[in-house]
Amino acid sequence: MTPNFSQILTRLADGGLDFVIVGGYAALTHGSTLVTRDLDICAVLTPENVERLRKLLADWNPRHRMTPQRLSFLEHPPAGVPVQNLYLQTDYGVVDVLTSILGVGDFARLKEKAEVLEVDGRTYRIIALEDLIRAKESVGREKDLLAAKELRAIAAKRGRVV
Repeated sequence: MTPNFSQILTRLADGGLDFVIVGGYAALTHGSTLVTRDLDICAVLTPENVERLRKLLADWNPRHRMTPQRLSFLEHPPAGVPVQNLYLQTDYGVVDVLTSILGVGDFARLKEKAEVLEVDGRTYRIIALEDLIRAKESVGREKDLLAAKELRAIAAKRGRVV
């Protein structure tokens, strides 16, 4: 199945979830040529937001992709149980919901410096290019370091010092 990030983003935005796009999809919007197979967003995972996500994704068969049993997100964790991050597989693709980004900070910090992107009449927040570079370098995996190098070149071409 080919992920449908546009459909996922539309559903989340229209459903009122406050989020910032981070990770590989954000890198693509900044001009990266690297391929991504998931959608990473940063949001506050209050019990209300977890329930909102459950309602928004309910008909897309959301399951926890990091558990061997692929537990249903509609049932696990039980309502009201605190959640730090969610790693979900849906019928439309993988969605990871993170509450903070290594090397950068939490949702409030990301939102404060986020860049705005308009797509199909909707406005989305994207992690700032400088923050994305910092995040990719902080993770330190080979693929993230490669992305950071490319993003630094993009920033330099735009006259932005990182």
